[in-house]
This record gives sequence, structure tokens and C-alpha cells, in this order.
Amino acid sequence: MAANSPTEYVQHHLQHLTIGEGFWTLNIDTLIFSWILGLVFLGLFYGVARSVTSGPPGRLQSFIEVVVEFVDKTVRESFHGPREFVTPLALTIFVWVLFWNLMDLIPVDLLPNIAMALGIPYLRVLPSADMNATFGLSLTVLALVIIYSVKGKGFSGFGKELLFHPFGKFPLLIPANLILNLVEMIAKPVSLALRLFGNLYAAEMIFILIAMLPFWIQWIPGAAWAIFHILVIPLQAFIFMVLTIVYLSLAYEEH
Repeated sequence: MAANSPTEYVQHHLQHLTIGEGFWTLNIDTLIFSWILGLVFLGLFYGVARSVTSGPPGRLQSFIEVVVEFVDKTVRESFHGPREFVTPLALTIFVWVLFWNLMDLIPVDLLPNIAMALGIPYLRVLPSADMNATFGLSLTVLALVIIYSVKGKGFSGFGKELLFHPFGKFPLLIPANLILNLVEMIAKPVSLALRLFGNLYAAEMIFILIAMLPFWIQWIPGAAWAIFHILVIPLQAFIFMVLTIVYLSLAYEEH
């Protein structure tokens, strides 16, 4: 991709395709790739589920069975309430975030150059490097934490926990209890979002910087970083999934 300077090259790759202004700005590229990857996930798992046979499974079926069993085992070990919803949720989070992260392995100039040839000035293909996407996912987890807190403890129990934990039922300490619990509740989605965003944003930046090297040498550090990054990609998806399960488990159990 042509650029007048390294700074412009980097800025161009970090620019989203957007509509709207101010608070109502939408990153169209993030939404499009998130939807596409979500549909790929649903179509892939649905297709394998429809084609399951009693005979020896194929490689794809075996891989998906391993993923499903791994997620189910993780949920059973960490969440001790009803798992009918939590297990599919954990599987969706793990695979969807994994697919998000895998977009970082696509050469940084490939899809933006194709987009420019089609008249699209900007295209950022990595949803995990968009803080709006990671915060959107983590806010959904926060909503579920509140729902499972009420489901496990009831409205009364949830209210008592907010007001009387951890310092007990001392009237003068109720404001301190409430502040600490609200800070803890807010910290959960913030930590989830920033951890995923920070790791993938840094990885994206490194790939962009490597792409600025001469072509005859960039493949050496690029290949090395991609091999290392292959370990980071599933790890970040796993961490997001496990923390979600743990947060829901803590919310459901009485303290």
C-alpha cells in the first residue's frame, strides 16, 4: 500500500471504515468482519453437527468434538450451577474470539489493498484490536453477571451482598461496601476488554511495522512473529472464556 511516510502508513492501517459522527460513530469494518466470522462459526458447527455419523469421524468433526469437550470440561470444573446456557455461551465466546484473533495472521496489506481497488479507502480487519468490539463483548458479560447474581441469590440476596459485603451489616460501612462492590463489578468488563484489546492491538502494530521493512527481509521476522503469535491467539480466547465462566460462577454462588 502506497504511503508518503511511515507515519501515514501506520495511521492508514489503524483507521477504521466508519459512518456517523461523535458518539454515534460506527466502525463498519469491525461490524462486518464480526458478523462474517460469527456466521462462519455457526455454519461450520451446524454443518458438522448435521453430518455426524456413528462411524469413524473425519478430521474436522474430531477437531470440533475436542473443542466442545474441552469447553464443557472447563465449564463443569469452574461453574457449579445449571450449565444449559453457560456451556454454549463459553463455546461461543471461545470460538468467536479465536476467529477474531486469527484475522491478525492475514498479511496486513492484502485485504486493505483489495478494498482500495474497490474504492473503499480504509479497512481494518481485526475486530479484537477495536476497543468498541472488546468492550461490547465484555459489557454483555457484565449484564450476564448481574442476571446470574439475581438468579442465584434472588433480588434480596443480591442487594444484601452489594450493601453488606465485605464489611458486614454496619450502617456506617454500607457506603464503603457499595463502592467496593460497584468498583469490583465495573473492573470485570474493563479488565476483560482491555486485556484482549491490548494484546491484539500490540500484535497488530508489530505486523504493521514488519510490513514496512524491505520485502526481501520482512518475511524472516514476520514468520517468527506469526509462529509466536499462533500461541497467543488461542490463549487470549481461552482467558476471555475462563474469566467469563469464573465471573458467572462467583455471581451465582452465595457468599
